Amino acid sequence: MARGLGRDFAWLWGAYAVSSLGTWLALDAFPLIAILALHAGAAQVSLIAAAGGAAGALLAVPLGPWMEFRRKRRLMIRADLVRFLTLLTVPVAYAAGALTYAHLLVVAVVVALADIVFVGAGGAHLKALVPRSHLMEANGRFEMVMWTSTAVGPPAGGALIGMLGPVVTVALNAASYLLSALGIRAITAPEPDPPVRRTGTSRRAEIAEGWRTIVADRGLRVLFANTVLVSALIMATAPPLTFLMLHDLGLTPLQYGLAFGVPCLGGILGSRISRPLVRRFGQRAMLLTFGVARVPWLVGLTFTGQGPAGLALIMLVEFGLITCMGVFNPVFATYRLERVEDGKVARVLTAWTITSRTTTATLTAVWGVLAGLAGARAAIAVGAVLLVATAAVLPWRTPSRDAAPALVTTSAD
Repeated sequence: MARGLGRDFAWLWGAYAVSSLGTWLALDAFPLIAILALHAGAAQVSLIAAAGGAAGALLAVPLGPWMEFRRKRRLMIRADLVRFLTLLTVPVAYAAGALTYAHLLVVAVVVALADIVFVGAGGAHLKALVPRSHLMEANGRFEMVMWTSTAVGPPAGGALIGMLGPVVTVALNAASYLLSALGIRAITAPEPDPPVRRTGTSRRAEIAEGWRTIVADRGLRVLFANTVLVSALIMATAPPLTFLMLHDLGLTPLQYGLAFGVPCLGGILGSRISRPLVRRFGQRAMLLTFGVARVPWLVGLTFTGQGPAGLALIMLVEFGLITCMGVFNPVFATYRLERVEDGKVARVLTAWTITSRTTTATLTAVWGVLAGLAGARAAIAVGAVLLVATAAVLPWRTPSRDAAPALVTTSAD
């Protein structure tokens, strides 16, 4: 599938494919382990995601400039190896009867930190590897493989958990990062020299540069607020939804996997049509249309009941949400890369990821407390209503003149 973009992109795409499959094979592996093996409650399940995201994000704050001035491919390989070794400790500890809730928290923090390094370095590496005219196509292919692996991974992971226990998918996820590192290592294209650090610039200014760049660009600033809020609210309601499905509704791990895996076919559809839609209607129109279309779906989850009808409703809601995200995400990712000048990409993506992870962690903790006090269904309902309100935070104003070249270029691509 990636052949048209060249052999080196094919290696990068393949590395992403295998790690994405591993990640989604282990969909919510830690919450499942906490519920099924460690008998954790709803608040503890939410805390795993919250603590991992928050601590990882805080530790990553000084990493933006550190990554910007280093070879990105090497950083990506090292991040993969860190995730491989760290995740491998979970099945080892489980087999030895020594796995604890604290162990899961530590692993979640380390993996979250390595994720941020990989995202920041990976975005900068992609922009250097792929010509600007092909960025939309490249992002669409990444989006497609992500949703393909999401469709396949959760059902297979649920089946494996049902047959072999809750830690088997963690071991497979660890192995996927090792394979990803090998794939990235196979890329042969010379990597551009990293930017040279300016003399006399303070460390604090270098760290803040990513956020300054975002705030200075009106289009990026608005989409920054929107995507951070949307992502945080969706992820914050995920642990209560997991608890609702597995505990209150009594779904099996296989049914749980199917509920999220099958609707991901919508993500494949969305990613396939995103580029033709941009060509016909323009980048701005697609950002606005699908920025709105992706937010009302979670309201339907508040009406979920038991039995086949409840499972079907969950799948329908997720299909609509994921289809719209499948269109929006590659359009947004391309716009962001186009707007950020070379030499600042790693810092911008790191700042973006840190803010997103911190916000997600904070809201996940809040929603965990809310679920503990009012119940999982009430927590999901509150998140769904707030998610609808994020439609107001989109770039509704006509773009400024300096934004026009990026919009025109992508629309005409």
